[in-house]
Amino acid sequence: MSSFNVAKFGGTSVANFEAMSRCAAIIEQNPNTKLIVSSACSGVTNLLVELANGVQDSAQRAEILTKLAAIHQAVLDKLEVADETAAEIVKILDTVTNLAEAASIQASTKLTDHLVACGELMSTHLLTQLMKERGLNAVRFDIRDVLKTDDNFGKAEPQLETIRQLAEQKLVPLCQNHVVVTQGFIGSDPEGNTTTLGRGGSDYSAALIAEAVQASGLEIWTDVPGIYTTDPRIAAKASPIPEISFSEASEMANFGAKILHPSTLIPALRHDIPVFVGSSKEPEKGGTWIRHQVESSPLFRALALRCNQTMVTLRSANMFHAYGFLAKVFEILAKHKVSVDLITTSEISVSLTLDQTDTSGGAPELPQAAKEELEQLCTVDVEQNLCLVALIGNNMSESKGYAKQVFSTLEDFNLRMICYGASPHNLCFLLHESVSRQAIQKLHTELFES
Repeated sequence: MSSFNVAKFGGTSVANFEAMSRCAAIIEQNPNTKLIVSSACSGVTNLLVELANGVQDSAQRAEILTKLAAIHQAVLDKLEVADETAAEIVKILDTVTNLAEAASIQASTKLTDHLVACGELMSTHLLTQLMKERGLNAVRFDIRDVLKTDDNFGKAEPQLETIRQLAEQKLVPLCQNHVVVTQGFIGSDPEGNTTTLGRGGSDYSAALIAEAVQASGLEIWTDVPGIYTTDPRIAAKASPIPEISFSEASEMANFGAKILHPSTLIPALRHDIPVFVGSSKEPEKGGTWIRHQVESSPLFRALALRCNQTMVTLRSANMFHAYGFLAKVFEILAKHKVSVDLITTSEISVSLTLDQTDTSGGAPELPQAAKEELEQLCTVDVEQNLCLVALIGNNMSESKGYAKQVFSTLEDFNLRMICYGASPHNLCFLLHESVSRQAIQKLHTELFES
């Protein structure tokens, strides 16, 4: 393994000059941190996504562009030597202007990836210059030269072996004598076109890079001091978790814990790279270590909430005692590149939820063409405005009595779908978004506070 760490800083951690200065201080405290992965400045990606969706009104486009320029100018104004960095920012903003105009005429996933990537390209120019001015031997690196993907724009698939080879050639030698600052979230396809790994992909790309350079550790710096038993904004008495297993953390990420991207831990898990999650605002508060082996494995570890869920229910009397029905359903879904998350079945119906895998935000959609094909087999009902609540723990399939405690706590709620048994680490269910936070609060009080 390499002797250095990889540290990833999220959007709030690089939101402005003061936030970036805190990042630099964290890096200064650990000489082993040699590779920095940065998100776009807070709020920038949302503005870029808005432009990528196609803003027809030129005045509205100009207003968004002004906001983007102001966010980055505020940092430039506090740098001591800003001329070269400012020139780079202006060039990228010119690119944004041109791409936004093109998107107003005809949007595309390829154009969207090129446009939204500009946030990370700008933030890393600013962070690198700030670190240089603090005396760090920092150098900016364009990760698109290493992080190669396919051309599935919006949710590109990394090419692991190519990434490993290029990282060994280009990144590892650079890290011997420099602190390297690079971008999260973005990559490039074989033709050199900019791609993205999907919304939240900065964590994932940091883990991919850590794997490629065989880092000794991966640090994820965000705006909260580690992983909590649930979102503290929902349950005031949520408590920090000092240590958690890869299995538990993967379940939490997959089921909506916003502190981690669902795919983040997979590369770290493959190479047994310990992951630390902490707050760049309050690094003194410590954080959460994610490891293969942990000292304590409680029955209940945490609660996660994932909203913007879409449930599709398929009903057909032909399912009864028939074979091949589900195979036909999944053949249609695969044909239209629809990814399924959860699934439950009965004698004549099947309910499933759709994965959110791209950068669009909002609830995932069942493509009309897929719906029409499915309707040739069965009736199709699509329901939105749902949230998924997941109870994360250990050895749940081998434990007795806890289900009664869980469901008696939820007796006043209408549960739309329940999934249990596929993993010993979770029990999850769907309910309407209007009552989802209340359900989390009641469960947390009953399971974690009593």
